[in-house]
Amino acid sequence: MIRIEDYVPIAGQAVVEELFLLAERLSGRVIQNINSTAVGGGVAEILSRMIPLLGQLGVKAKWDVIKGDEKFFAVTKKFHNGLHGVPIKINNEEYEYFLEVNRQNAADIVFDDIVFVHDPQPIALIEKRGEVGKRWVWRCHIDFSRPDPKIWKFLSQFVTRYDATVFSAPAFAQKIPVPQLLIAPSIDPLSDKNKELPEQTIDSVFERFGIDRSRPVVTQISRFDYLKDPLGVIQAYKRARAHVDMQLVLAGGGATDDPEGPMIMERVKEEAEKDRDIFALFLPPSSDIEINALQRGSTVILQKSLREGFGLTVAEALWKAKPTIAGAVGGIPLQITHKHSGILTHSIEGTAHWIRQLISAPEYAAKLGANGREHIRNNFLITRHIKDYLLLFVSLFHDGDIVYL
Repeated sequence: MIRIEDYVPIAGQAVVEELFLLAERLSGRVIQNINSTAVGGGVAEILSRMIPLLGQLGVKAKWDVIKGDEKFFAVTKKFHNGLHGVPIKINNEEYEYFLEVNRQNAADIVFDDIVFVHDPQPIALIEKRGEVGKRWVWRCHIDFSRPDPKIWKFLSQFVTRYDATVFSAPAFAQKIPVPQLLIAPSIDPLSDKNKELPEQTIDSVFERFGIDRSRPVVTQISRFDYLKDPLGVIQAYKRARAHVDMQLVLAGGGATDDPEGPMIMERVKEEAEKDRDIFALFLPPSSDIEINALQRGSTVILQKSLREGFGLTVAEALWKAKPTIAGAVGGIPLQITHKHSGILTHSIEGTAHWIRQLISAPEYAAKLGANGREHIRNNFLITRHIKDYLLLFVSLFHDGDIVYL
């Protein structure tokens, strides 16, 4: 098991000591995280790493996952797409079913001192708020810069009942009478997905998937989701391939609360079958070492998202000092300063152009990667994330201490 002290060489002794001091101020409090999936996606990944570390700091933290059927998650996927600005229609029956499932879950959950609700799926649990001494926080992990007005109107009736809200980027802030805090997500540098790997491990993973490391490899790691634009990645690859030799890897999995994933995966597989240099890899949840190896062994990393709350795979790639090209959307510009710590792109054509440039200029690519790694070290590691959350939790019991955006 990773110990909190293991982060000292990376984050510094003072940072770890500060975490212990903050944790002491939460003595006797229980922090209850609630979301919609235990597997797949950034929220589950962060919580799976953070909960044990909070326990080592002496903080009582737990994690509950709401239950829902296929119909419920089809509705919440519509919410997800609509809040990202995708034109969508949701009828009154679907809104009612969403509320019904939330109420069923609320009846089965015993709420603790601090109820930390993640994303829209469990947002209506706040209807069950009763006991005066408890604090409720809603944490939004998605790109909220252009939410569908009707969906936002529906959700805002619940958001305004929370004690505080948390967003990942300033552009996501909303006009609501509730304190809003900016806390960016993070990666764990000591997890299987991000720790250092021996070259023979990287070689063995590439060999297993039939990828030739002697030729340039361009990789996108992400859920198979329309908003990650995997088909746009393939188009960019085809344009770049006309000028430079390369292989393309599209690797990732799905999430239990995302019913669209298998359909997108099938479309990607159909395209990949037309070109032997395209590798579409559907990876199970236990594939952290494989993902780590694919990122470390690649020449260039892509994250061509159309919308993105933050983009943990960007931070993962930058931490590995890899030249990274990513969509200039959502929380990604927090991680990449264009032409300094990576490349921000706005189109298929632009993505193809920068793929060619980085493959053709390895020294420049290496400099981008080195700058990117230091930016992640200074801003987006799990120790900083835990500190921000501890400060938030402590402030909930001290009037006037919450910092507004």
